[in-house]
Parts: sequence; C-alpha cells; structure tokens
Amino acid sequence: MKPFTYLSPKTVEEAIAFHGQHSETAKYIGGGTDVIVKVKEGWMEPDFLISLKKIKEMSELHKNEATGELSIGAMVTHATLEKSLMIQNEYPIVYDAVSNIGSLQVRNVGTIGGNLINAVPSADGAIPLIALDGVAQLHGADGERSSDVKDLFLAPYKTILKPGEILKKITIPPQAPRTGSAYTKFGRRAAMELPLIGIGVLLTVDEDLETCTRARIVLGVAAPTPMRAVDAEKYLIGKKINENVLIEAGKIAADESKVRDSVRGKAWHRKEMIRVHVKRMGLNCLKKIQKIN
Repeated sequence: MKPFTYLSPKTVEEAIAFHGQHSETAKYIGGGTDVIVKVKEGWMEPDFLISLKKIKEMSELHKNEATGELSIGAMVTHATLEKSLMIQNEYPIVYDAVSNIGSLQVRNVGTIGGNLINAVPSADGAIPLIALDGVAQLHGADGERSSDVKDLFLAPYKTILKPGEILKKITIPPQAPRTGSAYTKFGRRAAMELPLIGIGVLLTVDEDLETCTRARIVLGVAAPTPMRAVDAEKYLIGKKINENVLIEAGKIAADESKVRDSVRGKAWHRKEMIRVHVKRMGLNCLKKIQKIN
C-alpha cells in the first residue's frame, strides 16, 4: 500500500481548502469502508486522505419539530440511523434499508453519505432517501448548492459532485399525514449480500385511509442508477389501495425497469421480484398507515 498523509480538518471549509491545496492527489474519507479497501488493493493511490470525521455538523441527525424537516449529516453512520427510535417510528423505510446494509461492524463505521457518493447501483441507502424526496446539500470551492437525491447519480460509480465538492447533509421535507413507507431487498442470501433487486414504496392516503394521494416507487439494481417507477406511481394516484391495484402497479414498475442479465441474476427474475415486492411493500405501507390512524 502506498504511504499517504492523513489530514483531519474540523470544518467543511477547512476540508475543501485542504483538497484545493493538494488537488488530484487528495481524497476525502468518511467511514473508510470503501476508500481503505481501494487504497489497500491499489485501486486508489492518494498522497493525502482528508478525513471528515471531526466535522461535527456532518455527524448530526436532527429533526426540526417546528418545520418537520429532517436533517441527516453525511457522516451519520448506518448504525446511528438503525438505532434511532425517531427513524424507526417516523421513517421506517430508512430503518428497513440501513438495518440490512453489510454487517454490524460495517454499519458501525459506514456512513449514509459514503453510501450515496459511491453510486453503486445496489446502494441500499439511496432508495429510501429518493422515496422521501430527499435533497442533498453540497459544498465546494464555489460555494453551496443543492440537488434532489434522485439526481445525484449519473452512472454506476459516478455522481454530479465536482472535484473537491463535499456532500454535507441530506434534508428530508416534512412528511404528510397518513403516510407509510417500506423497503426490502431480495438476494441469494438473507444477510451480508448485495441485493439482486431493491424496492422502496411510500404511500400517502386520503382521510378514508384507502385512496392514494401520493406514491413513490423506487428501484435499485433495476437500472444503471437508482430509479423511480414514475408510471407506476401515476397509476396509483386516486385509486383505492388494495392487492389487485398493487399487483398492477408492480407489473407497470417491472415494465419500466431496465433490468438486465448478469452473473448474479437473470433479468426475468428481477422483473418478477419487482412485481411481487411492489405489492408486498405497498400492502405493508397501508398496514402501517391504518395501524396508527
């Protein structure tokens, strides 16, 4: 492994300044579950690793009770999200996703920001944040900007982040009453497995607790980047949610997907899993809504 210098800035601005000084020879590091592996195996040879661990604001998880907005710092670990009662109770789709990432050891150090910017098609963390209409706050030498999480990804392993830019946090807008959400992934094993397909569903219903007023169906490993099944979402609006309606939504979502054959699974099988799990997650959402209302 090539020797490198380890830098520990305490602010976002200091981290960006370090990167500006060392340019292409520097790499940001969060939890390190991805970067350190690449460094050890020679896929990446930085002269400087700029740690983001000491930047306090990037490790904060906070909900503004006055506005209902949730803020998730990019350095918040999967374990922190998994253990948060607020996340479990109010954002179950996030809990479903992060509690299935890697091993306990990986979740203890791996960060939600790292999961996003690695931009792998199988990233569990992206699905719930897209379903929740999350917004990524980016900070670079040219200042701050924001992007919907769904627009972060350009291609596998490629995002819209500019050189030296940092994903600082993700904000989630207040959720409407009578909203339920759920995520599942299907793999060849029950644990420590990249998903063959990942499905997240979020539904908001009217006061009758049946009629859909808002829908999000988000798929992972169904295209080069995480995708929303927009046609399936539109199909659900105005309909009374039941098993038959969700079966049809699952078919539409499967047809929208861009799944392909790979060494890990066949396209037809992935489509079938989309059909099955859109229905299951939709019924799961409805059950959650009716339970608390």
